[in-house]
Amino acid sequence: MKLNAKLVMMMLSLLVLAILVLFILNQFSQNDLVREIQESSNEVSKAIQLSVEDLTSESDVENSRLKEYLQQARKKGINEINIIDNDGEIINSSDPALVGKKRDLKKIGTGLKAVRGGRQQGGASSLKPYDLVVPVIVGDEQLGYVQVNLLLDNIREIQHDNFLRRLLATSLLFMFGIMLTFFLAQRYTMPIRRLVEGVKRVSGGDLTVTMPVETRDEIGELAESFNEMVAKLREREHLEKRLYEAEHLSKVGQLASGIAHEIRNPLNYISLAVDHLRSEMLPICGERSGELLELTGKIKEEVRRANYMVLNFMNYGRPLKLRPATVEYRAFIIKLLPLVQEKLTEQHVKVVMEIPDDLPPLEIDPELMRNCLVNFITNAAQSMDEGGTVTLGALYDGETESFHLTVADEGGGIEPEDLEKIFQPYFTTKEAGIGLGLAITERIVKEHRGTIRVASEPGKGTLFTIVLPGNPQRGEV
Repeated sequence: MKLNAKLVMMMLSLLVLAILVLFILNQFSQNDLVREIQESSNEVSKAIQLSVEDLTSESDVENSRLKEYLQQARKKGINEINIIDNDGEIINSSDPALVGKKRDLKKIGTGLKAVRGGRQQGGASSLKPYDLVVPVIVGDEQLGYVQVNLLLDNIREIQHDNFLRRLLATSLLFMFGIMLTFFLAQRYTMPIRRLVEGVKRVSGGDLTVTMPVETRDEIGELAESFNEMVAKLREREHLEKRLYEAEHLSKVGQLASGIAHEIRNPLNYISLAVDHLRSEMLPICGERSGELLELTGKIKEEVRRANYMVLNFMNYGRPLKLRPATVEYRAFIIKLLPLVQEKLTEQHVKVVMEIPDDLPPLEIDPELMRNCLVNFITNAAQSMDEGGTVTLGALYDGETESFHLTVADEGGGIEPEDLEKIFQPYFTTKEAGIGLGLAITERIVKEHRGTIRVASEPGKGTLFTIVLPGNPQRGEV
């Protein structure tokens, strides 16, 4: 429900409640007034009946009945009862002091008339007394008159009490309306104050502010729009940071590409020099020619790998071209380890293979995947300052038809805040690194339609898992 609809409903509810309460009080007042008039009429009728009986009675035994009856009838507004003969003399009265006095029949008249300056028994004055004069006629003969002095203060008291009740009910309703208005004002202004504080925080640069959407009215829509605005500001800030990083990386990449281009020239010279050295020295080495061939072969392989990595570095922004082949993973690892064994031995690192014999062959680019694994093994060895074990594992998941190639170390692990950054270009925690190893590795794995998972705990080591789609075939490199 909208805010204006809620306010209208509140006002209408208060109005209906006020009308209903006043209507009920008015009905009770009218009922009390009707009941009081009926009881007063009954008392007047009884007073007239007693007066007629006294007027027509020949004895004076019952003359005291008026006085006795008046003690009860005064509660219903009957103040005084006089019996007057045709000559205007009061022959009986509820007030014995009036007996024998004369009344002017012309002034008295008949019917109900208001009199001025009426009095009550006991000396209290009435607001507006009334005299009811009724002629008493028996047959064709008029015997006299009955005068009843009425005080309608009880009816006025009922009206006054009703007025007070309505005034009290109106005041209570008004107070209730004020309290309800104050409550609703607090209820609807509190979210607005929170929004104002949130806007101040956002304007101060805090984009973590969110407002709870508790209603679906205008205030709820305002809070929802505020959250959308903050989300867009956060997205814009993130895009600006990425743009800044991209510009920074672009500049660094241009510089690094120039350096990489310069590195390729000495690599080519080293490769040519090794070929020349091997061709010149082999004839004179005799029995040690095999050792020379092995040594120069390793140099050529390292130069070729370095040249290949430089080429990939220069083409980092370009799509990779895969040359897939069917590879037996255990044989692939056995052929790869001699390339890094010397460095691992220096670092007191041992490599353990946990590869099942029945592992199906993989369909991969051997050269690119060799670079990935060498990078993982090298990083694992560098994370263990005092040496340790690097475990190479593999398994095939038949349900998901995927290969899981793992590299686990016993190093210092990766800090939680760095886990999301390790695959970013130029991010490194090493003093001599340039931060492209894992970035290039991730690109190679993605080109194979695979993913890399990382599980690491500081002080307990790191586990890298390469998940590759499987299409088991038989074959060898």
